Formats: sequence, structure tokens, C-alpha cells
Amino acid sequence: MKTNFLLDPDVVFLNHGSFGATPKPVFANYQAWQLRLERQPVYFIQHELFNHLAKARRQLGNFVGANPDDLVFVPNATFGLNVVARSLALSPDDEVLTTDHEYGACNHVWQFLSQKQGFRYVQQPISLPATTPEAMVEQLWQGVTSRTRIIFLSHISSATAVCFPVAEICRRARQAGILTIIDGAHAPGQLPLDLQAIEPDFYFGNLHKWLCAPKGAAFLYARPDQQALIEPLVVGWGWGSARTMTFGSDFLDYNQWLGTNDMSAYLAVPAAIQFQADHDWTAVRQSCHRLLTETMHQICTLTGLPSIYPDDDAGFYHQMATIPLPQLTDPETFKAALLQQFKVEAPIVTWNGRHYIRVSVQAYNTQRDLDTLLEALRNLLPKQTQK
Repeated sequence: MKTNFLLDPDVVFLNHGSFGATPKPVFANYQAWQLRLERQPVYFIQHELFNHLAKARRQLGNFVGANPDDLVFVPNATFGLNVVARSLALSPDDEVLTTDHEYGACNHVWQFLSQKQGFRYVQQPISLPATTPEAMVEQLWQGVTSRTRIIFLSHISSATAVCFPVAEICRRARQAGILTIIDGAHAPGQLPLDLQAIEPDFYFGNLHKWLCAPKGAAFLYARPDQQALIEPLVVGWGWGSARTMTFGSDFLDYNQWLGTNDMSAYLAVPAAIQFQADHDWTAVRQSCHRLLTETMHQICTLTGLPSIYPDDDAGFYHQMATIPLPQLTDPETFKAALLQQFKVEAPIVTWNGRHYIRVSVQAYNTQRDLDTLLEALRNLLPKQTQK
């Protein structure tokens, strides 16, 4: 599988979770769309683009389990959150509840808006090691008050790679009249996704990560009964009564017509979906998960530190895991040594004052890659911290 990707063969790439990696056939499809645009930009944008985007949304809808009319392409997950968060009218009497596992850029969105609008952004601790999904829901619910208007959390968290029980959280929030916004940045392609089963009010996810689409491909989902809340983040030709090109709803028009930009990454999403279908990605994900589990156990044995996930492997992580390390004097220097001395690309995470290594295993990774990581850790970690 490694030969299907454009990655540097001299680097042990164990950081798919940060920005993804695009297979050669998908990248070629992406470039073909760019060339098609450049051959006749006016005709392509004014007469062809509409239908191509609609077709891509239909295939994306089948992939994520949603009506394509409830999906819109956006450049990335952070953009998707901005669309939703900036549309919601919140007052100083309101609270947005989240966890202490959330991605920094998304925290910044809420913190920025809370300073302008006066609402409280509440980060409820969810302790690790994780125990059961039910316990995680109950911990989150300890932060719910009569002022809670929104629950925002990750489907799979960035820092800790924990898969949260979002379907149950959305169900319980719906009963309480609380809006749910789910950050699915790491979900599409890493686990089967069925938005109709989860039933969030809003969900956004990256397609350039685990689906392996080109950079700049993501989506925003909004329940039909909540789409009227969404305002255009960028006001352009998709707004107003003079629209000459329309997808049939304000939600789609407001968010798809952002002015002139290259939508080739969106149009290549069906090629990414097809690539994974052609290579039996269910089996690929299972193989990657097994390799990751074995490696995690070996690292925990090396350090003597317990895993942050339950031993019964009940779906708390998939192809990405965050593994405890002994406290490091300088995490950035340690990360640099991994790359410079052993050609291993993997992030060092600091979460709640502790240090971890986050390991992503994708189709192109081999046992040799994980063996190289283990050898690097044996050499770089202080001997007194190894068991």
C-alpha cells in the first residue's frame, strides 16, 4: 500500500491524524479537476460546477449516512465550526458545555465569541483512563445546568484520540432541549459514520484526514429543522433574492458560494471514497487497529505506564491512539530527535500536564514502521523510566 501514497519513503510516517495523506490515484483525480477548471474557467464554473458538486455531495451523503441536501462542502473542520458558532445568538445567560479533550483551534472559536457575546464556555473534565461510555456521558452531564444551550464535543478527540459516545450524548441533549455540535475532524474514514443514527443538530468533519481526500476537503451537516439558524459566514452570490445559481436551499447557497475559489478538493472526494472501497477499507481499518493495539501494549510495557483506554478494546480508539510517556524535560526536543535520529514523524502531546505520544496507523504503515518507533523510544527515553 505504501507505493500508492506520495509520502517520503525515508520517513516513518505515524502522524496521519494531523493532516492526512492522499493516495496517488486520488491526487491525480484532484489535479485533473484543476486542469479541467483551467481549460475553460468561465464555462466550468458557470455551467458545470453546480452539477459536479451536487454529484459529489450525493456520494458523500451515502458515505456518511446523510441526505446530501443536509451537507455542504467546507475547506476544513475549523471553518465548519465557525459557520455554526457565529450563527447562533447566545447571551450572557447562556452556557456552551464541552470537555477538556477539545482541539485548541475549536476552543479558540468559542473563547473568542464568548468574549464578544458574554456567554460562558464550560470545559467539563472527562477523566482518563476511560471506563465505559455510560460513565463518560455521566461525567459530561455533571456540567449541564439550566443555562446550558449547546453541547460541543469531539467525536474522536485530537489530543487523546478518545472516541466519545456521541449518539447517546445527542439523544440525551435532544430530550433536554440542548443543541449539539459535534466535531468529527477525525471520524470520516477512521470509523463507519451514520449521521442519521447519531442525529446531531450540527456535525462537521474533515475528509482530508482519514478518508485521504486532498487538503481543503471537509463537510458541514445540519439537521433540516436547524438549517434556518445558519447564516452565511461569507456573504456573496449565494445570498439574497437575486441568486441566479441555487442548490435549492439557503443552507447550501449560503455556504457553497464563497466567491472564486478552487473546489477541486471537493470534487475529488468521490475518488477518495472509491479508492477506499476498491481496497477493502474495512479490512484495512481492522488491520491497522490490531497493529496499533499491539504497539500500544509494547510501549506501555516499556514505560510501565497504563493505557488511557480500557483493556477490553470496546471502541474507545480506532486507528489513532495517545500513549502515555514519562515526563519529558523538553517535548519539542524529544519530537525533533524522533525525526532527526530515527526518521519517525509522530506528535508529542501535552494534555492536562502529562506527556504522550500520539500514534496513527494507516494503510501504508507496516510492522517495520512500528518496530522503528519502539526502537526509537528505547533509545531516547531515559533508562530509569523504562521498565
